[in-house]
Amino acid sequence: MATHDWHLGEDDFFADLAAEREAFLRLSRRRELAKGDMIFFEDDAGESCFYLEHGLIKIFRIAASGKEPIFFLRHGGEMFGLAEVMESETRKANAQALSPCVLHEIDKREFEKFLAENFRATRKVIRILGRRLRYLGEQLGNLMSCDVGTRLAKLLVYIAHDELSAEDSWRRPVILPVALTQEQMAAMTGSCQQTVSEFLKRFQEEGLVRVGRKKITILDPLKLLEKAEK
Repeated sequence: MATHDWHLGEDDFFADLAAEREAFLRLSRRRELAKGDMIFFEDDAGESCFYLEHGLIKIFRIAASGKEPIFFLRHGGEMFGLAEVMESETRKANAQALSPCVLHEIDKREFEKFLAENFRATRKVIRILGRRLRYLGEQLGNLMSCDVGTRLAKLLVYIAHDELSAEDSWRRPVILPVALTQEQMAAMTGSCQQTVSEFLKRFQEEGLVRVGRKKITILDPLKLLEKAEK
């Protein structure tokens, strides 16, 4: 089998697991997705999990009101769908591509075989699940203690994660790789569209961002990061 030589960032699940990556790819199925394609729906059987080679995925639910609260964004290099496949549970949310994506899907039986044969990958999966539990706790704390402006700054930095990983990225403007609506940003920050709009306008007046019709540019990444860390 030919080796796969795409660039792996430091946060990539397989960044330091070259042999494990090849083993995973042999057992998984490669899928190419267009923007807007669904990966799974709430209440689907959790019979597989995924490694996102590149792209951006949103994990969300649809509320009775019709709103779509977004729980997570998954960047290239991340694994997702882990909790359901390990516990054989139904999906608790929906997953949809926010940009063109390439992912690798592995079914439960093959994933269990992969984990049984690759201890380092198993240990990493456990760490990831623990980190995501802590993240949920931090999000709850943010909702209780941080104002909307701080939560919005954190969200913008998080969305631009891949672009901000480049060595000189903190010294130049960075365009957000995906266009989220203000309603979506409100759903992710526990706010409302009007409040998000007001803070984006304030950020623009402070020279932190430039808001266009279909894109947001972070003009001063370092200052925005400082605001996110308050």
